[in-house]
Amino acid sequence: MSPSSTSPRARLFRGWLVVAGAFAVTLVGFGSAYTFSAFLESLQRDFGASRGSVSLVFSLAGFLYFGLGVISGPLADRWGSRRLAVAGMVLVGLGLALAGQAQSLTQIYLAYGLGVGLGVGASYVPVLGAVQRWFVKRRGFASGLAVSGIGVGTLVMPPLASFIIEGIGWRHAYLALGALAVVVGVGMALLIENDPRDRGLGPDGDPPQPQASSAKPSGATVREAVTSRRFAGLFAACLISSFGLFVPFVHLVPYALDHGVPSTSAVLLLGAIGVGSTAGRFFLGGLADRIGRQLALPLMSAGMALSLVVWAVSGGFWGLAVFAFAYGVFYGGFVALLPALVMDYFGGRNISAIIGVLYTSVAVGTLVGPSAAGFAFDISRSYLLPIVASIGANLVAAGILLTMARRDVSVKPAAAGAARGTVGNEPTTARRP
Repeated sequence: MSPSSTSPRARLFRGWLVVAGAFAVTLVGFGSAYTFSAFLESLQRDFGASRGSVSLVFSLAGFLYFGLGVISGPLADRWGSRRLAVAGMVLVGLGLALAGQAQSLTQIYLAYGLGVGLGVGASYVPVLGAVQRWFVKRRGFASGLAVSGIGVGTLVMPPLASFIIEGIGWRHAYLALGALAVVVGVGMALLIENDPRDRGLGPDGDPPQPQASSAKPSGATVREAVTSRRFAGLFAACLISSFGLFVPFVHLVPYALDHGVPSTSAVLLLGAIGVGSTAGRFFLGGLADRIGRQLALPLMSAGMALSLVVWAVSGGFWGLAVFAFAYGVFYGGFVALLPALVMDYFGGRNISAIIGVLYTSVAVGTLVGPSAAGFAFDISRSYLLPIVASIGANLVAAGILLTMARRDVSVKPAAAGAARGTVGNEPTTARRP
């Protein structure tokens, strides 16, 4: 091992390169997924399909890329996150390319749903788990920065897709996005590394603890984590919230078009979600490190609920833009804080696997929510019911998380220290800034 690898302060801490790789993987993966709204009108027109049936394409992909974490997480803990991230980016590119060749909506389901769904699912949880191991003191900030790639992807990719569609058609647009996913996604995925100890480092670039290089990371087993009260609370909150979480990503652009907003302006609303999401992941992650992640997470769900109220009463571009930015801020904060809080609660020993199991809750909500909103529109010609349902879901989730946070704050620090390394009714590795 070279001297530079054992001198963590001599150069840029390697963990920030892992964050950069995770940022790029989430940008390409989720950015490609969230271009779907730009394609919805073309797919609906060319295949003569209802809005609900076309929306189901995104729901299937979302179900897979969150649900697959229960498999990709343990595989990453065993094989390393880099292999899963590279394979995922290849699958995303292949799925997009095949979608461009589809001759029926069923083939879109298979190409986009399976390709993008499996690709993002193979890469997302592994890269998140890798980032958590490289940081302790700045974990919320690092996690937020890594997943801010989702926000930037939401900002950049849908307008890019719309521009390409207008120039050369939706089929060639899918081919172009597929090539981008392979070149950029695979290239940056090579920066992902599983554990700082493999380079003789400790988290945050600090010197490793004695015998840390041979010791396993501390923390709960998957069984201990998923049978704990904390995990049950997180799972319930994520499940309920996710029924409405991705409805704006699919239906905000069609909603704007239905209300007379020009298509070139409507697609910018997804960009506004991306701007807000990037800001939320970047700033709220660092803020939560200081005020406490347990208390910050329910505020994110409450914020999403309040912003959805703005959507319910808006019909013009600027009102929708205000909603999109505000929703993006709180959505971004929620997504950034969740994996960091899981690490706080259950430690790093099986972090990817535990996050993967937790995200099956989001998979179920994503499968149901966007497609149900589309079918509700087909019946009523209105999005009011899905929006109101999303508001209620986020308020319920906020209540569950706030109850958990109050209980965590009530636990004495001494009891928390004594309980370190256990799970269940008492804290495990939770930090209280």
